[in-house]
Amino acid sequence: MNKKILAGVVSALLARAVFAFEPFEVKDIRVEGIQRTEAGTVFSYLPVKIGDTINDEKVASAIKALFATGFFKDVRLEIDGQVLVVVLEERPAIATLDFVGLKSFKAEDLKKGLREVGLAESRIFDRAMVERAEQELKRQYLSQGRYSVDIKVTVTPMERNRVAIKFTVNEGEVAKIRQVNIVGAKAFKEKDLRDLMAITPPGWLTWYTKSDQYSKQKLAGDLETLRSFYMNQGYLEFNIESTQVSISSDKQDIYITINLTEGEKYSISTVKLAGNFLLPEAELKKFVKMKPGDVFSREAMTETTKAISDRLGDEGYAFANVNAAPEVDREKRQVAFTLMVDPGRRVYVRQINVVGNTRTRDEVIRREVRQMESAWYNGERIKKSRDRVDRLGYFEDVSMETPAVAGATDQIDVNLKVKEKPTGNISLGAGFSSSEKLSLSGAVQQENVFGSGKHIGVQISTSKSNRILSLSHTDPYFTIDGVSQGFDLYTRKTDTSSLNLSSFTADATGGGVRYGIPIGEDDYLFLGFSYDQTKLKLGSFPAQRYVDYVTKFGERSKTITSTLGWQKDERDSLLYPTKGTFNSVSLEVALPGSTSTYVRGTYKHQRFSPLNKTFTLALTGELGLAEAYGEKEVPFFKNFYAGGIGSVRGFESSSLGPKDPLTGDFLGGTKRVTGSAEMLFGLPGAKQDRSFRFSAFLDGGGVYGDGEQASSSGTLRFSTGLSASWNSPLGPLKFSFAKPLNKKPEDQVQAFQFQLGSTF
Repeated sequence: MNKKILAGVVSALLARAVFAFEPFEVKDIRVEGIQRTEAGTVFSYLPVKIGDTINDEKVASAIKALFATGFFKDVRLEIDGQVLVVVLEERPAIATLDFVGLKSFKAEDLKKGLREVGLAESRIFDRAMVERAEQELKRQYLSQGRYSVDIKVTVTPMERNRVAIKFTVNEGEVAKIRQVNIVGAKAFKEKDLRDLMAITPPGWLTWYTKSDQYSKQKLAGDLETLRSFYMNQGYLEFNIESTQVSISSDKQDIYITINLTEGEKYSISTVKLAGNFLLPEAELKKFVKMKPGDVFSREAMTETTKAISDRLGDEGYAFANVNAAPEVDREKRQVAFTLMVDPGRRVYVRQINVVGNTRTRDEVIRREVRQMESAWYNGERIKKSRDRVDRLGYFEDVSMETPAVAGATDQIDVNLKVKEKPTGNISLGAGFSSSEKLSLSGAVQQENVFGSGKHIGVQISTSKSNRILSLSHTDPYFTIDGVSQGFDLYTRKTDTSSLNLSSFTADATGGGVRYGIPIGEDDYLFLGFSYDQTKLKLGSFPAQRYVDYVTKFGERSKTITSTLGWQKDERDSLLYPTKGTFNSVSLEVALPGSTSTYVRGTYKHQRFSPLNKTFTLALTGELGLAEAYGEKEVPFFKNFYAGGIGSVRGFESSSLGPKDPLTGDFLGGTKRVTGSAEMLFGLPGAKQDRSFRFSAFLDGGGVYGDGEQASSSGTLRFSTGLSASWNSPLGPLKFSFAKPLNKKPEDQVQAFQFQLGSTF
């Protein structure tokens, strides 16, 4: 059979057919050479149909179309009489795709990523795509600091025109930063400058922080840190001339050299405002953080421009712009600044978008937002909204963005982005003491039930002397205007028979309902009612006070209480506060009809003050007072206690204050005062990692009985030590080690305490 080849090489895609021929009408089309591709697929891409008259242009068009599918390695068109023969050579298909030697990545994750770009089993083999995949995988390893990584790709032909692709990876070791040199530093020690940087040579914590691994992004951030540091110290003309990054021949060690020029130190000569103020100039001048004679600080300048912009933002000018124009006097080493104020156009918020909440309902977040839609933009309300959402405690991160609306000059949107975290918590606690040996406690809590913002908690605590089971529920928005409602149920048994103390048991059962009423953005009033029934049973050697109480009131007592409280929370974060205050006052009144009638009040104050970017000073003080009325007395089981976690660390829980002179039993008291001063800081070497938080603390406190004054000697105790909290993979871990400063022989101490929790 005599066949004429019309075209058969790739060049036919770019040129006319190899030779001209007489056009003819196609009576039939036959496809040859295909193994996996269906003939119908070929016909669907072929721009020639039976009955068409074929010519040189249609031949070139047909070959282009078939090559463009990517299915074929070679395409030829032949003539057999009046039959058009399409001869194809298929590209091989990928039979298997394997990875060998992976440690830093999962093969399943890599396959998923490659599948999205077209490289997967059963797909057409494309060598260029395989090479791109190889380079991208190598880039991922280089970003981890594995500069000695070696990747080999093997393509093995298989039967039925298929191939097996195997990536063989030798990851190598992570290259370490062995040395960082700073050349040109004169005003500051090189060591002090290196301490500012995130990248460091290997140290005792770099296995966790990975700060000894090089990346361009880290280095760029460190260079900006150095620039900011010098600028804040008055070095207006500071400049980084060059940086050199070199790697050893074995690709294991990295050396970094930074060349800088410090320049001269400048001070402020004058600062003045110009432009369209909109507000009184005197009001805007209050936000200026610099005055003549001060050393120039870029940080102070940034705070000034931001403060003025924020103030204008509170009036609806979301895009207010404040630029500092400097006038440098190099002879006097002074700089004068003119702050150009441009408020821009007043804008309002078109809509508020909530993004990132996969479990928490939109309404739970939106009810904390204080910026309204279709209202004028208010920067203070947007900040308040972010803080309120963050204080919910449901999210790892909360951020606000205010993009302009496309096509509008006076509208913006507010995008509230959240990153959710587990809000359920199983906590386990343990303590050791010379008396109870081991005590265990546990709690199951869900702060955000089904994303509704409601709270449910179950607590179980057991030791040789105490067993507690409690259930609580809180609906923070019982009404639409923010009135909360909650209830508590509990049963508690105290048995001191296992201790060498006064022996008694107390079985208490009770419950109550409570309400919270907002009276301001951060202020709440609390109102509650509860009922408690306690059965007392004295042991062999009871304290005389217990005997007197049972003789006077009997073994069974009931208490009907009303509580009134106030709380104001202005902290910037619920989990990691660095600034702000927290105040709470609570008053509990045992109403007439109770076995004993009394008034019991507490007050707590916390203040967080950032000293710098590393250290935060936290001050806490608590007061408690209980008084009986109506010729009754305060039940001994309503006394205040102190000692242990939450009051005076280093002393056994509830061990401070009056004791029974015969049995040595801890009696508690009707007055309590405790205080704590803590220096909070991150884990040394962990830079900005917030999963660790340390504190050096000084605790003090005491408990006083009837007739004792707060200044009574022998009752006030102090301790000092270190505490730490770590948001570990197993859950939140807290522990402290404390040393009493004025321990008395009769005191019970407990130096080490810890608490471990696990989230779900």
